[in-house]
Amino acid sequence: MSGETVRAGDLAGRAAAAAAALRVMPDGRIQGRVATAGALSVEITGLQSFLSCGSRVEVMGAGGPVPAEIVALSPDRARAMPFGPLDGVRLGATVLFRGDAVLRPGAGWLGRVVDPLGRPMDGLGPLPPGPVAHAVRRPPPEAGLRARLGPRLHLGVRALDAFCTMRRGQRLGLFAASGVGKSTLLSMLARGAECDAIVLCLVGERGRELREFLEDDLGPEGLARSVVVCATSDAPPLMRREAAYAAMTVAEALAAEGRQVLLMMDSLTRFALACREIGLAAGEPPATRGYTPGVFAELPRLLERAGPGAEQNGGGAITGLFTVLVEGDDHDEPVADAVRGILDGHVVLDRRIGERGRWPAIDILRSLSRTVPGCLEPHERTLMTRARAVLSLQGDMAELVRLGAYKAGTDPAVDEALRLGPRIEAFLHQRKDEPMLTVDGAFSALASTMEQPPAPT
Repeated sequence: MSGETVRAGDLAGRAAAAAAALRVMPDGRIQGRVATAGALSVEITGLQSFLSCGSRVEVMGAGGPVPAEIVALSPDRARAMPFGPLDGVRLGATVLFRGDAVLRPGAGWLGRVVDPLGRPMDGLGPLPPGPVAHAVRRPPPEAGLRARLGPRLHLGVRALDAFCTMRRGQRLGLFAASGVGKSTLLSMLARGAECDAIVLCLVGERGRELREFLEDDLGPEGLARSVVVCATSDAPPLMRREAAYAAMTVAEALAAEGRQVLLMMDSLTRFALACREIGLAAGEPPATRGYTPGVFAELPRLLERAGPGAEQNGGGAITGLFTVLVEGDDHDEPVADAVRGILDGHVVLDRRIGERGRWPAIDILRSLSRTVPGCLEPHERTLMTRARAVLSLQGDMAELVRLGAYKAGTDPAVDEALRLGPRIEAFLHQRKDEPMLTVDGAFSALASTMEQPPAPT
């Protein structure tokens, strides 16, 4: 045997031994110390050269390690916010470097409820890891390589299918004040939407409502094809913000396997509030209505990850439905205004419509899907436009009719609006347990309501 062969074999053996040693080496050999500790954050020394914003660390407290994330860096210190309470964390406590945040979601996560760190919340045991590790913070697909929107999507809600028709891979916002039926509408969409998998993200949800939503609204069949990511209202701001990114990561992993994924997030407003708390703790100045500039940078970074993926990635897409909790029915408040400019359409839920007893309380005239021109047949577009015109004219004349100032027969268009308006309102009313229709079925029912037979197929 030659000397070169011996040296090559020796190097190969050493490389294998080094690799084996690295595999069994304990995590967290890179460590620092807590320099200052507050209610919402800690400052760390000794790790600055290894860290970047978004890096994960573990702060060793009296009750065990507390995961945290780096939110700000300076030459001599790093500021970290925790994913849990900082009780028992003392000055000088050890801080271990853990690297960048990753999750390993896969098909085995369907039917499960998890927290933003990928830990089970349903008591059903450990989650099976998926085949690939996915970075939680990642850029959206390159715009020039993304696939186009797919065919129109059956949502199962007549008001949306007929007046705000969606396409596969579209992103739609649901704008409403509290108590106007957003959760009920989401449950209807979870049961009736045409998709392979659902990722449901609950940001800042009331803890007592989780099981009610899962068992009463989503139901066993809906849960079986869903992954639920939940951070309750008492969770630290970092955990509430992370819920949105974790849900997006799960949706991306399922879409990468070729699935058509419906991502429903409730709500973007609570995500923005969590980002504001984090920004203020990191030293950002408050700007528009107290929101920090970083909030309006985080929103597009999150939302642009939804939609159709790159064409070579198996044909999977993420169709997004994002709720926005408008403050005091102000639909021009900063978060609502920013989100409306990013998404591909908006649906407005109006409290006054619900008070009249029509649910879901969707204001058809203020709702818009930007993809409607590309997914409706000519006769469907004509029918929808006529129905909108009838509802608009009925609304304009409602006060005159109540005052008795309009006499029947004066204007044929007004007479038609007063005759057809209540019938369209009845068409828009839909109980949450009512059988679902396809988009074609919704337009056929609207045509019957308008006394216009559907075009022959």
